[in-house]
Amino acid sequence: MSLTANLLILGTRKGAIFYERRGGDWKPLRATHMGIAVSYATLDPRTRILWACLDHGHWGKKLQRSKDMGQTWEELTPPAYPEGSLLREGVPATMRYLWVLQPGPATEPGTIYIGTEPGGLFVSRDGGDSFMLVASLWNHPSRMTWFGGGRDNAGIHSVVIDPRDSRHLYVGVSCAGVFETTDGGATWNPKNKGLKASFLPDPDAEIGHDPHLLAACPAAPDCMWQQNHCGIFNTTDGGKLWKEVTQKDGPANFGFAVSVDARDPRTAWVVPGVKDECRVAYDQALCVCRTTDGGQSWTALRKGLPQEHCYDIVLRHSLDLCGDSLAFGSTTGNLFVSDDRGDTWRGLSHHLPPVYSVRFATV
Repeated sequence: MSLTANLLILGTRKGAIFYERRGGDWKPLRATHMGIAVSYATLDPRTRILWACLDHGHWGKKLQRSKDMGQTWEELTPPAYPEGSLLREGVPATMRYLWVLQPGPATEPGTIYIGTEPGGLFVSRDGGDSFMLVASLWNHPSRMTWFGGGRDNAGIHSVVIDPRDSRHLYVGVSCAGVFETTDGGATWNPKNKGLKASFLPDPDAEIGHDPHLLAACPAAPDCMWQQNHCGIFNTTDGGKLWKEVTQKDGPANFGFAVSVDARDPRTAWVVPGVKDECRVAYDQALCVCRTTDGGQSWTALRKGLPQEHCYDIVLRHSLDLCGDSLAFGSTTGNLFVSDDRGDTWRGLSHHLPPVYSVRFATV
């Protein structure tokens, strides 16, 4: 993707909403799927196809794609758990939520991954015409011990593909942790050493962690970050060891979203909130925290953001970065953008539905 994005794609509680950059500013372009919850929306940069994961509630989970930038949409057969799949003994596995859609590598234009609740990873090799459950991960010996993180069941919300090797993937699972495959999904191993799970009897357990989002630096893919239920962690060795980089006595602690600079793995951004039952902006003042030294120190960026009586929380997919531009949307319908790496912010809208995902794109 170019480092100058001209399209902003939002998945919201009441549809997909698009903004385009015109004359140096962002302007509304169109809204689609009006009134339908769009759990995740993105553009595949390889094919320029728009994707929308839908949560109809009564009518179930749907998947749609658009080949004309959202003017028309085609409904596809969504991923489904094979007959006989069990969530746990005696309980059939059924699709509950489409968490994330991740386009595959440039060398595999037909490959698409979808992470779902209750904890299944699905892959398509034909551009989304059909999907298959990655049985090796679903059948991992630990899977029956996974439990819900914010929803009733475990969910795969992050799929990270190594740009050097398309057979090397990581997934983030709430609640289970990070899992890695180096053989295209034939086998999977947990990568959670150094993480903490204070909500478990054994905080250092190998499996049972709650990464809220997993993100890698494209230029240094062994360097990854996660915003975790128990803090902020990063790794410089591909997940062999995670290091906690939570800000002590400061806002950069609990939250959901994390973005990593495309070229500098030591620079990352998070949007903090108050933990557990509260789930509102830290000190009722909205800020974005940035580190440029691998988490040794954090700076709270507040210029242009509301600093009193603020209840915003930003979900895991609702912060994105492209070059020097960042954008995030909140569950209270606010959308903010920065063109200077977070130093200053301006509001694009304060009247949106709750925002589930925010993604930059170039068309």
